[in-house]
Amino acid sequence: MKKVWVNGCFDVLHRGHIELFRFAKSKGDYLVVGIDSDRRIRLTKGRTRPFNIEEDRRYLLEALKYVDHVEIFDTDEELTRLIHYYNPDVMVIGSDYKDRKVIGSENAKKLVFFDRILGYSTTKILEKKW
Repeated sequence: MKKVWVNGCFDVLHRGHIELFRFAKSKGDYLVVGIDSDRRIRLTKGRTRPFNIEEDRRYLLEALKYVDHVEIFDTDEELTRLIHYYNPDVMVIGSDYKDRKVIGSENAKKLVFFDRILGYSTTKILEKKW
């Protein structure tokens, strides 16, 4: 069984997220999605986020046909441990990370970049800028 890993906030699901999950699932048989904890999102995106709490985000993601399992992580170290534990054949990350360090990528056999769908952004949706 070929395992695939993808992670992010996935605070307000939109078409860009679904396209990411479809793409990621096409790279293997079992898709694990790691999501940032509520605390971690507040630290990175501000006190008004997340819009949806982590248990609701997990529930919505697990209901998607592309997603096989969801893990919640709170720190970079926890994210790295989860990726190490799942030892994915493929890790999918947004192409905006091409020239940046990807946390946990050393624990994946292959790193694949996904070109984001232009115009889709949770922040823009919440700011009503689209």
